[in-house]
Amino acid sequence: MNDQVWKRDEVDSPCVQICVVHPEERICTGCLRTLDEIARWSRMAPEERRAVMDELPARAPRLRKRRGGRAARLKG
Repeated sequence: MNDQVWKRDEVDSPCVQICVVHPEERICTGCLRTLDEIARWSRMAPEERRAVMDELPARAPRLRKRRGGRAARLKG
């Protein structure tokens, strides 16, 4: 059997099956992609997927901002 049929030179999906969209940043907290990127992923060219994958690490700090929590709300 020829295994080459199942081997493709494509960029893997960054999906980690934690699909929660951050309410302010509008990116998935699991894979860090935008909703548009997630929707178009299967139709993107490999180069476009690679560009998105290269951007993902820079997006992580956007989700680490503290929002203040309960103590901040009580002070206001």
